[in-house]
Amino acid sequence: NLSLSLDKIKEIERISILACGSSYYTALAGKYIFEELTGIPVEVDYSSEFRYRKILLGKKDLAILISQSGETADTIAALRACREAGSYILALTNVRGSTISREADSVMYIKAGPEIGVATTKAFVGQLMCLYILSLYFAQVMETLDFSEINKIISELIKIPQMVEIILLKDPEVIKLSEEFYKFHNFLYLGRGINYPIALEGALKLKEISYIHAEGYPAGEMKHGPIALLDKTFPVVVIVPKDKVYTKVINNIKEVKARDTLVLAIATEGDEEIVNIADRVFYIPKTSDILYPILSVIPLQLFAYHIANKLGCDVDKPRNLAKSVTVE
Repeated sequence: NLSLSLDKIKEIERISILACGSSYYTALAGKYIFEELTGIPVEVDYSSEFRYRKILLGKKDLAILISQSGETADTIAALRACREAGSYILALTNVRGSTISREADSVMYIKAGPEIGVATTKAFVGQLMCLYILSLYFAQVMETLDFSEINKIISELIKIPQMVEIILLKDPEVIKLSEEFYKFHNFLYLGRGINYPIALEGALKLKEISYIHAEGYPAGEMKHGPIALLDKTFPVVVIVPKDKVYTKVINNIKEVKARDTLVLAIATEGDEEIVNIADRVFYIPKTSDILYPILSVIPLQLFAYHIANKLGCDVDKPRNLAKSVTVE
């Protein structure tokens, strides 16, 4: 249903994805997705930063603006800056008739339904799904993947809802983990590649609704600072699916364990090696490497939720936060 012509897609030379908050983390994941599937260079920026820079976009650039509400003030301002620069604008939003949906050249609706809680969960997953679908469509139009490769990913995408159900049925495991971890005051979340943005989102969820300090970091950058913080009072949550950087992340976990630090790993079902390295393991179903973010974020959302509940926090309405940031 996009009003984006096939010819326009074929002439795209660069994509700029702009967003705020959790939507920025879906944008970061989107960079990995688009570059992997289409070969188009992708830049990602906070809307609040992008709008004050010199805008170097042109007619052969595509600007993707992501906002759950479609009313985020900085993202609206960034959209207007992109329009002045002459780039084509595609909006990704959950609300029909919102400002962003009206002002964009084309709109892709998340269709996640109303999200009542201030801290996004289902809309975050919905945004990820939309970026996968959009990038696969671009790959088909641009012929950067053959049909067998596209169909393989689509067949895995179709299984995602069932896999999410499997994770949700394991909620008692997350409750048990929360009962062990809720007393800590600091957390470090680590991920590599496409799972790095999910580490950022996991840390954000915890700090948003439980008011516990948490920091997301690329696993490969841990030795450039954060490792100085680690001891037995500073647990680490690591996203470590069986993908192409698995061995690298395992080495990172070993470095963490050498500092007498408690490690919770989000790992792929059937991974027997991880239980000998991490202190606690939560398993997610096996899927294509590029799709792991959708599955790995679910237990992190549940983990934050149960810790917040354990601490008596208002999960739906965290202090000082608003569902839609409509003022600068």
